[in-house]
Amino acid sequence: MLADLLTTLPVAQEGGGEGSFLVSPGLGLMIWTLLVFFITLAVLRKYAFPRIGEALDKRRLAIEGSIDAAERTRREADQLLEEYRERLREARQQAEDIVARARKAADRVEDDAKAHAKETSEEILARARREIESETRRALGEIRKEVANLTVIATEKVTRKSLDDEDHRRLIDEALEEVDFSTLAPAGRGNGEGK
Repeated sequence: MLADLLTTLPVAQEGGGEGSFLVSPGLGLMIWTLLVFFITLAVLRKYAFPRIGEALDKRRLAIEGSIDAAERTRREADQLLEEYRERLREARQQAEDIVARARKAADRVEDDAKAHAKETSEEILARARREIESETRRALGEIRKEVANLTVIATEKVTRKSLDDEDHRRLIDEALEEVDFSTLAPAGRGNGEGK
């Protein structure tokens, strides 16, 4: 048969008028083609297909592993993103708390400074009042002495004689009673407090 096939081939090629052997094949050629096809299929099934199947299985497993790894990575990325968002929310909350505490602390410092300034100003005013009162008393004392001396001198000139101690005291007391020291004293003080 193989000999027939080989003999048929050159004849088909030489015979140009009848047509190609592929368009009108012979029965023997078909049998040999089918036989070679099944032998090739058997060889491929025995040796090539298992290796191809193994390679496809390995490739499928590798793809599935990659898909699983990608899915795990995506889940981890989503989890990390959620943790990041949570930490960002916490950081914002802490920042707001810090700002609120800083504002409260600034308000406290401001209030303390105002209170301290008020206390200091009140102390300064009280000290100034005490000093004014002290100076007023001292000035009033000096004025009384001056009035007393002037009274004695005026009396001596009017009477043209020297006065004794009892006359001095009586004239000084009379002169002091006539002078209104309340106009010299600070507001709210009476006439008798400066004596």
